[in-house]
Amino acid sequence: MEVTQRSHPTDGKVGAVMVVGGGIGGMQAALDLAESGYKVYLVESGPAIGGAMAQLDKTFPTNDCAMCTLAPRLVQLSRHPSVEKLTYSEVLSLEGQPGRFRVQVKKKARSVDPSKCTGCGECSTGCLVRNRAYFEPVEPEPLDLAADQRAEVERIMEEHGNEPSAIIPALQDINAKYNWLPPGAVGRVSEAVGLPLTRVLRIATFYNMFSFKPRGKHLIRVCLGTACHVKGAGRIMDRLAGELEVQVGGTTRDRRFTLEAVRCLGCCGLAPVVTVNDDVHGKMTAGGFLKVLDQYPA
Repeated sequence: MEVTQRSHPTDGKVGAVMVVGGGIGGMQAALDLAESGYKVYLVESGPAIGGAMAQLDKTFPTNDCAMCTLAPRLVQLSRHPSVEKLTYSEVLSLEGQPGRFRVQVKKKARSVDPSKCTGCGECSTGCLVRNRAYFEPVEPEPLDLAADQRAEVERIMEEHGNEPSAIIPALQDINAKYNWLPPGAVGRVSEAVGLPLTRVLRIATFYNMFSFKPRGKHLIRVCLGTACHVKGAGRIMDRLAGELEVQVGGTTRDRRFTLEAVRCLGCCGLAPVVTVNDDVHGKMTAGGFLKVLDQYPA
């Protein structure tokens, strides 16, 4: 593949540009060059672009969602006609001089349909062509569930079925019923759908709406996203933590309240926002919210 970048005083921009590395910096560089009129080849050694930022949950200093920064650029790159993504590829050689380079790129065999690939990487880590691992079957541990809990979990699983697609709805119902996920309940979901417990735990731990430790009767969430942070949500959080005598993520001794922080509740016009269970309280102050708590009995 020959890639050139040249300028002509009358003809304008011609040729092409290669950007090596599909992280957030490479993505933005590719978009800027494409908007300037160049054909851009974005080379990434991994199976998908996004780099380390795609693996992050929050970004400094506001703790905003990393995907909120990354997603718009992913969409722009997928739609831009002047950007060609060469994923799972590597540069073998680079020859030439400024204005005219010749680059040899090796595009590795993927053995999957690129149009269906999500970049999860599970196909490469679990490929049986290279790794024929064998593990002795492990005897499942007995479920640690009380009789009433087991009956409720069985009812939930019967309602949602035993397909893998039932994992999240079942976990949501269990979490809503008990305000957390008892380990035995997660184990029963694993048994019902026929997947390893590690797989179910991998799904459950991805979402912060699920809790693996007991929570209070009422769940308080203080939004610390950009809009709420600017309008004093941090002071509300500090005041609540002091009044309830808990740390962020903690539960009061009487199991009445659990205090958590979230990064966006989708109602920035009401900032600062605090929710209790499903109730939204906007334009809050620390003192004003303490009066609201009286509405939620033990």
